Amino acid sequence: MTELSPVATVLTPDDHADPVLRRSAGRAVTCAEVRIVDPDDREVPHGTVGEIVVRGGHVMLGYWGRPEETATALRGGWMHTGDAGRMDERGYVFVVDRIKDMIVTGGENVYSAEVENVLAAHPAVAACAVIGVPDDEWGERVHAVVVLAPDATVTPEELREHCAGLVAGYKAPRSVEFLDALPVSPAGKVLKRELRAPHWAGTDRAVH
Repeated sequence: MTELSPVATVLTPDDHADPVLRRSAGRAVTCAEVRIVDPDDREVPHGTVGEIVVRGGHVMLGYWGRPEETATALRGGWMHTGDAGRMDERGYVFVVDRIKDMIVTGGENVYSAEVENVLAAHPAVAACAVIGVPDDEWGERVHAVVVLAPDATVTPEELREHCAGLVAGYKAPRSVEFLDALPVSPAGKVLKRELRAPHWAGTDRAVH
């Protein structure tokens, strides 16, 4: 990320021989310290998901003319990346999701990227995004937005059953909508805020 000028971790050529490590972001570079912390900025045990934070001489000094955003990002001398991840006993960092994309349903945390990866494996799915939408019983529910592959047909229930067979039941989408295309930025990033907006309009609170 730009705020880290731009690297905090590296995966060496030797690391690529290990299929597990290839799924990681690597270990901290020599000029950086990397930790995983909870919402109170306390370091969490290895294997526990939290926010990835970074400290080092390469970290930005702040956002120009944006003191409030700087104070939020740089707390206690650590750059808070906004990425959820975990670290193994050897110091390898595994990115799980963006924290703002995490869904809290019935008190359980659901990382949208995990569900998206499962959905994307269905042959009828060309593209997808998973978001949290309001739910009177669960607070939020897992909601999938799907673009179908050409000439493909599938029902919401079939997609839910596909997911429920690969992830915990509470992570499977409780609702599905179909679109012709997902909204994306000029860089090709899915604009989840645009997908969330109609679901949260008129509610007492706005999540993410």
